[in-house]
Amino acid sequence: MGKIIFQTRVCTPTGNPPSGSGRFDADSQRNMADEVEQQPTTNTVEEPLDLIRLSLDERIYVKMRNDRELRGRLHAYDQHLNMILGDVEETVTTVEIDEETYEELYKSTKRNIPMLFVRGDGVVLVAPPLRVG
Repeated sequence: MGKIIFQTRVCTPTGNPPSGSGRFDADSQRNMADEVEQQPTTNTVEEPLDLIRLSLDERIYVKMRNDRELRGRLHAYDQHLNMILGDVEETVTTVEIDEETYEELYKSTKRNIPMLFVRGDGVVLVAPPLRVG
């Protein structure tokens, strides 16, 4: 029969073998503090969707394709930018050409919607609401 060898490795919370005695030394404590600082918190931004996460339950401005704009409270979203907005004001801007003067006539139509599902493929921009005034 062959020999069976057991090898154990004791590691500190930092993943390093302990130095000397079984107690934590100052270096181990510093490394543990560094690891705690590196853990993500709820207010950190590491990727673009984190900016939208920070806007949950806040009013946002959404620019859509085909000259649509939405202002409302963000209730939910996903990685495709599908969103559920509440208390929404939708603004649709249309451009008409005057047949006599060939001038562009801009017309805005607004409507209020209590709850709205927004499909993400039409989203161009998401931002805090624009302040007019």
